[in-house]
Amino acid sequence: MAMRIDGKAIAADIRREIAAEVTELKKKGITPGLAVILVGEDPASCTYVRNKTKACDEVGFYARQINMPADTTQEELLAQVEALNADPTIHGILCQLPLPRHLDDKAVIAAISPDKDVDAFHAQNVGHIMIGDHRFLPCTPAGVMELIHRAGVSVEGKHCVVIGRSNIVGKPMGMLLLHENGTVTICHSRTKDLAAVCRQADILVAAVGKAKFVTADMVKPGATVIDVGMNRDENGKLCGDVDFDAVEPLCEAITPVPGGVGPMTIAMLLKNTLTAAKGE
Repeated sequence: MAMRIDGKAIAADIRREIAAEVTELKKKGITPGLAVILVGEDPASCTYVRNKTKACDEVGFYARQINMPADTTQEELLAQVEALNADPTIHGILCQLPLPRHLDDKAVIAAISPDKDVDAFHAQNVGHIMIGDHRFLPCTPAGVMELIHRAGVSVEGKHCVVIGRSNIVGKPMGMLLLHENGTVTICHSRTKDLAAVCRQADILVAAVGKAKFVTADMVKPGATVIDVGMNRDENGKLCGDVDFDAVEPLCEAITPVPGGVGPMTIAMLLKNTLTAAKGE
């Protein structure tokens, strides 16, 4: 039977570790501060932001939620970012994506100070990730690596297959696995014979955004399978990119959805903000 990697429990451990560090920082007069900008009232975004501010409260951070109307102009949004860049009580800034269509998310990401870019989306931070001297890591790929480490799975020498090439997950995921001496293949919609490539994976990371996309015939027996997806199945039930019931019996280890990668993303956001507050 596969080991289920419990992201919820691991994230709780990480939050406790962070809270202990925050207690020590506060003795030095430093309270980590995170500002979250929410433009409009997209239900999913509102939920994500609420969860982030709740997590901040739990570990003792100062959290500032900035709600801006859906018709906010680019100039107004950039002005808000600049004000936060200049605010010494704020160590981390994130702008919840997606933004309303009339706004340029690339310009907003570029406007956030690289020293406060706790999502690690700024081009300068992406460059540091490429060469391996990063301060911040993108939260979801960092969470995946933490799950792999805490499950006792070694990356070195393994064939690691990532399905998905997004800037937020797929590309940085491949780079983090490469930094730990994995042999990395990144698959996408143009990959020929995707199932055959996936069957070669010792570590398979699914980040494609399609419910139950990864089926049993795509998984090598004994593989570690990490499911980044967050979807709804035909019955409206939360599920991942992996057909969990069919794939689990084949695996050495697997992450469930919910309760796998999801809780780790916020834990890594807190970790990045702590790093920023410490000035490391």
